[in-house]
Amino acid sequence: MLVNGRELLSVAHENNFAVPAFNISDYAMLNGVVEISEEKDAPLIIAIHPDELRHTGVDIMESIIARSHRASVPVAVHFDHGATFEQILLAIQTGFTSVMIDGSMLPFAENVAITRKVVEAAHAVGVSVEGELGTIGRTDDEAEDGAASIIYTEPDDAVTFVADTGVDSLAIAIGTSHGIYPAHMKPELKLDLLQRITAKVSLPLVLHGGSGNPDDEIGQSVKLGINKINISSDIKVAYHQKMREVLADTSLREPNSIQPPCIEAMKVVAAHKIDLFDAAGKASLY
Repeated sequence: MLVNGRELLSVAHENNFAVPAFNISDYAMLNGVVEISEEKDAPLIIAIHPDELRHTGVDIMESIIARSHRASVPVAVHFDHGATFEQILLAIQTGFTSVMIDGSMLPFAENVAITRKVVEAAHAVGVSVEGELGTIGRTDDEAEDGAASIIYTEPDDAVTFVADTGVDSLAIAIGTSHGIYPAHMKPELKLDLLQRITAKVSLPLVLHGGSGNPDDEIGQSVKLGINKINISSDIKVAYHQKMREVLADTSLREPNSIQPPCIEAMKVVAAHKIDLFDAAGKASLY
């Protein structure tokens, strides 16, 4: 069942759980995250970053949308970290039901202006919008864009941003980074800051850079008001690590010999995230 992000996250917000947003970069990964969501009876956000869309090509979107319509659980197809108004328009035209405009590196007034412009365009055609305030860190060159140092979200700024833009959900910065944390970096969420934000902002909050963080902190963030958590690196590491093991057998050449065990490894990680976010069984609420 294909829905937009507002429909998906409003239920999560009312029922205190988080919907996983799994970033996929090929059709096999798509099938895997849909299958595990159906097995766990969990709502799903299929997230695609501009770099991932350049890799797959926009023509894959017709298949993603068709698969989402056929899913037995509610699915939103989300354009992750759109950087420009033109990118957002392309995403809307391509069929995404949810878009994110990331103006987090801009001055506050400019972030508000571009986010409001996206909201006006997207809402006119029933597409939901996620904005971002504060910056996510970055761990390595393989990670999505992020800041060299995290700028944490100020609760009062979040109130103003939500009121001035009309966003449906807000990505906040409380200490996460994109990518896989190297040994010298210790992830640590500022859960006290999250509590201060949720006390003032009454819409679904989003946590980017959800991979590699301690389970207890992520689980607590859900209890404290996070309703969407982006997972990219963790499922991709599982997928490609298994692929490296499978390809040790140099006689293999067919994708239907190579990819299935990789998808199963990815599904194990995805299932753990679904349980951690308390999303299992929640599809029945829609």
